Amino acid sequence: MEYAMRYRRADAFAKTNAKSWHEIEITPLDAVRRIQEENLVAQMAYLKENSPFYQDILAKAGVDFDDIRSIEDLQKLPYTYKTDIRESLAASKPFGLHLAADPKDVVQMQASSGTTGSPSYVALTESDVEMWNEMTARCFFANGVRPGDMVLHGFSLAKGFVGGIPVMQALQYMGAVDVPIGADGGADRLLRACADTRPRCVIGAPNFVLHLGEKAEEILGVKASELGVERIIVGGEPGGGIPAIRNRIEELWGAKCTEMLGGTDLGVAYWAECDAQDGMHMVSMDHIITELLDPETGNIIPFEEGAKGEMIYTAITRQASPVIRFRSGDFIEVLGTSCACGRTGPKIRCVGRTDDMLIVRGANVFPSAIHSIVNDMMPDTNGIMRVVADFDGHTTQGALKVIVERGIAYDPANDAALKSQLETRLRDALVFKADITIVAANTFEKPGAAKIALTLREFPDLP
Repeated sequence: MEYAMRYRRADAFAKTNAKSWHEIEITPLDAVRRIQEENLVAQMAYLKENSPFYQDILAKAGVDFDDIRSIEDLQKLPYTYKTDIRESLAASKPFGLHLAADPKDVVQMQASSGTTGSPSYVALTESDVEMWNEMTARCFFANGVRPGDMVLHGFSLAKGFVGGIPVMQALQYMGAVDVPIGADGGADRLLRACADTRPRCVIGAPNFVLHLGEKAEEILGVKASELGVERIIVGGEPGGGIPAIRNRIEELWGAKCTEMLGGTDLGVAYWAECDAQDGMHMVSMDHIITELLDPETGNIIPFEEGAKGEMIYTAITRQASPVIRFRSGDFIEVLGTSCACGRTGPKIRCVGRTDDMLIVRGANVFPSAIHSIVNDMMPDTNGIMRVVADFDGHTTQGALKVIVERGIAYDPANDAALKSQLETRLRDALVFKADITIVAANTFEKPGAAKIALTLREFPDLP
């Protein structure tokens, strides 16, 4: 029997020295827009025929699918929220009322990490799987992975997480070889596999990759920088764009570190940082339309340098589980609109998630921003912190409690000075009052297969 899909794209190795994996990444934006709007019209026609979920939503909004012809026309439509998807999934398990393909055409299931609630189960047709592979390959290529590379898999391979099997599929698709250990295998097995296979690239969550680098000499008797790794690709949580974390990763591994960003509802990854290491480019503009929402005004704003807002996504080539105007919860800052690499997608940095944001005496505070400042104060700190949001909701009029690990060699007798320095830095940089508690290095559990939760809802019992 002959199958349409293959493990590896037939022309993968021909792309080794290309400027980008796909020409859309370096296409002028006016031409990109024409492609996007052609795909948008086709997607609307598909949903008109196949999606009772969106048929109902558009009918209630008083909008016809045929009215959506341009990117601006999308503003006629309501947003799709994560709660809408959860309710849809609960009403019709496992793939929800928003399934827009014949169940017989579903060939794969994936699941979100479930960090903001119950996991979302996502259906994929054969076409969807190939599209996910293509988008993710573009990201890895921009990040520095090349056909023929050996890639140590440091994301979790369990729980149906998109950092698992779909990442492996995308690497195979682009001609790379995945070393399928996974964060679930633990630091010892990962590092021994790294020593055995000598991969050119390592992929994983930034804090876990940093942890692996710190453990290498203890486990292997050699520094991580002696293992021959040239590229570290990180994603799945904030950190890759934090200079102190990135610099520490690069120092430990002797390798260049770049980051990627995605989300289960749209794909594995569709934003990726190039060698310039100056923000992540949107590399899949032919598959996804991205809008930038100013949460304070509720207006859609242009992707201009310095703009900040929440990412809104519309899938325009999706069959099984399409979403329209999906509010991602990712709060980003636009770092630039041009790059020496030639990619035309805007460059962004993910500041944090809107559902993680706390309001402290009227100031918007992202735990990842606090984490960045704590990292900047290494080695006086250990770079590890937790926010304690022991109040109802996301708003407090009091000082925000933050627990910070002191550096391994830092003298506890100087904790009062470190507390004062941290509180001053946080007040000056983020405009809120913090109440810092200094604790010993290695108080908190080291990174592993699960994402790190920077926010606690109760003050922990401390030694």
